[in-house]
Amino acid sequence: MATINLQYLQNPFPRPTISPKCLVIRAPRMVFKCGCSSSSSSSVEEDVFSLTSSSKYDVDYLGQSTKGDLNVKLEHLEAFGLDGQATLEGPIEHVARMEAEEAEGLLRDLGIPSPSAARLSPRGIFCSQTLNLRSISAIGYDMDYTLMHYNVMAWEGRAYDYCMDNLKNMGFPVEGLAFDPDLVIRGLVIDKEKGNLVKADRFGYVNRAMHGTKMLSTRAVSEMYGRELVDLRKESRWEFLNTLFSVSEAVAYMQMVDRLDEGAIPADLGPLDHKGLYKAVGKALFRAHVEGQLKSEIMSKPELFVEPDPELPLALLDQKEAGKRLLLITNSDYHYTDKMMRHSFNRFLPNDMGWRDLFDMVIVSARKPEFFKMSQPLYEVVTGEGLMRPCFKAHTGGLYSGGSAQMVENSLNIHGDEILYVGDHIYTDVSQSKVHLRWRTALICRELEEEYNALIHSRGHRATLIELIKQKEVVGDLFNQLRLALQRRTKGRPAQTLAATNMDDQELTESMQKLLIVMQRLDEKIAPMLEADGELFNKRWGFLSRAGLWDKSHLMRQIEKYADIYTSRVSNFLNYTPFMYFRSQEQTLAHDSYSHYCSEHNGSLVNKE
Repeated sequence: MATINLQYLQNPFPRPTISPKCLVIRAPRMVFKCGCSSSSSSSVEEDVFSLTSSSKYDVDYLGQSTKGDLNVKLEHLEAFGLDGQATLEGPIEHVARMEAEEAEGLLRDLGIPSPSAARLSPRGIFCSQTLNLRSISAIGYDMDYTLMHYNVMAWEGRAYDYCMDNLKNMGFPVEGLAFDPDLVIRGLVIDKEKGNLVKADRFGYVNRAMHGTKMLSTRAVSEMYGRELVDLRKESRWEFLNTLFSVSEAVAYMQMVDRLDEGAIPADLGPLDHKGLYKAVGKALFRAHVEGQLKSEIMSKPELFVEPDPELPLALLDQKEAGKRLLLITNSDYHYTDKMMRHSFNRFLPNDMGWRDLFDMVIVSARKPEFFKMSQPLYEVVTGEGLMRPCFKAHTGGLYSGGSAQMVENSLNIHGDEILYVGDHIYTDVSQSKVHLRWRTALICRELEEEYNALIHSRGHRATLIELIKQKEVVGDLFNQLRLALQRRTKGRPAQTLAATNMDDQELTESMQKLLIVMQRLDEKIAPMLEADGELFNKRWGFLSRAGLWDKSHLMRQIEKYADIYTSRVSNFLNYTPFMYFRSQEQTLAHDSYSHYCSEHNGSLVNKE
């Protein structure tokens, strides 16, 4: 066996570096030889394997394209020292079990984590809809909060500062206000009519709400929203916090709602309601972005705002070397994109590569989501200073401004589900590329890492809470049966059973009184525990992906609906290889627990019937 020199990158998944020029791995009946020369490796691959092309692909039993799959050339099996017939002898269940055990052992020996281990970590890639990465010909990336993660306190804090300066210049009272990122989380919805910030479940029912900066009671939430659903299609009322870029705006708005309610906003600004106030805050923040002061400050000191990820460029390099066409499609302008990508990528790339060398096409000022829906003028960036000229067709290796997704498809001759787009904005990046073009999609949500860890540390609390709720259900079931027995008795009818009918009145009422007291005490215990569920992630809003103890949040429903896969950062692809087949997990249904119980306890009844 060759010596393996393990050089660990960032936890939790170290990647080994194999130093010898030739690695020979011996497993039963197999000998794999990997030369250091890419040309010799390519030659071996072409001699021994055939690649399923886009013109000869099939569809597998999960409905996924087999394009990009490797196939063994039977006439060259001896190149591996394999006896094809012997390998296929015996029940495949036994063969597969043995090979799986050997594969797990070999991965351990090599120090390479398996994808199954990656899934059980904060750095996992989670699958909503099955995706064969081998069939993907091109991968497009957003930049901000996707290829580049900002320090939220620094970036959004400065955006907030500029917004407040603009509000002050407009005459709004902003003295004494400070940026508080814990006030909001991604996935909340602003109710512009009422000046509220709400958290909804997957159906749109409001679970928690805040007016200004004050959380509303459960009763107030029920009275205000009990008869209506959050409908994101009504954009005049509801504003969904799709991305971390929404944090500064939401914090500023909720604080200004307090000032409006206090009567502190001068009358000369005109009669303002909550919706008008939202427009004023949005205008102030928009000016901060358009006037360029914010981005100029970030470009001058990117190290203060960007959290570097050394693994990220290597993940893209793996994809490029696997034959994927990489695209950068960002709404940021050329100067900002070039400056930030140089800072975040160049120092981590090998052999004097620059960030532009990774991408087959770069599109700046893309104007998403319109980029995915309609045609726009296309310009080629022709100088390092950003000078542009009109053009009518994009070419591989080009740097462009504007254009459209359809133009990208036509220039690469790659369409629809052959393209995977990766971004952080559910609407601008993920839903629009899927709905209009049928591109496959991946969502980047950095907060997943914090939520994953918070869920792990909340297991004891949640287990206790669930046990208390189950106890109340059992006690409540008995109370309801006794109540029905009492109801029938008062109407002169027999109870459900002879034993229940024979209970005397005092025994019946005393039992019901005792059970009521127990349930009331359980409620007093459960209510604050339920309120505290998720506070390890955010004390006001709880978990990002959950609404209450059992249900999914509106954000999680959007992710499941529009993102085929989702993860916390792009560099997580490094642990999965560019050839990964992502399979969606089993989805539990309300009746699953009952069918499982019946199969365990009444299986013989099913067979008899």
